Amino acid sequence: QVHVVESGGGLVQPGGSLRLSCSASGPIFSINTMGWYRQAPGKERELVALLTPYGPTNYPDSVKGRFTISRDNVKNTIFLQMNDLKPEDSAVYFCTAHIQMSGRSDSSPYWGQGTQVTVSS
Repeated sequence: QVHVVESGGGLVQPGGSLRLSCSASGPIFSINTMGWYRQAPGKERELVALLTPYGPTNYPDSVKGRFTISRDNVKNTIFLQMNDLKPEDSAVYFCTAHIQMSGRSDSSPYWGQGTQVTVSS
C-alpha cells in the first residue's frame, strides 16, 4: 500500500520560515508529478507548487518569490521551503504524488493527510 506523509507544519510568526516535507513509500515503481496544495477554512483547495519531471510549474502569484519546491528523487521526497510567511498563508498543506505502483501500467494520484501551517503573532 502506498503512503504519502507530510511533516514540518507548525506555528510561525509573520515573516518567518518553515520547511515542509512529504515522503511517499510503499510498492512504488515510479513517481511522476509531486506537489503541494493548501486549503484554508471556508476556502477551496488551491495549488501552491507542483514539480513535474521537467521542473517546477509556475507558482501562483500569492507565493511566487517566497515558496520553493524541491525534490529528492532517491528518497521519493519533496520539500516546500516557505519564507516570509504571511497570515494569509495559514492553511492545511496537502502533498500529492502521481504514482505508478509496482506491477501496474497505470498511475494514480495519492494524497497525504495534510499538515497545519499557522502564521500568527
